[in-house]
Amino acid sequence: MGYWEWFRKDGTKMRSGSFDNGEQVGDWTTYDRNGEVYKVTKMKQKK
Repeated sequence: MGYWEWFRKDGTKMRSGSFDNGEQVGDWTTYDRNGEVYKVTKMKQKK
């Protein structure tokens, strides 16, 4: 539960987002190797 970040082996941030009860929720951001935002994915809220 909460906010998480994943990093590549070279230490650059790859992805960030939040979990709620084991499910991805809200906006998830993917970063390129320069640390710039590559895309933002809006996860569907569970019903």
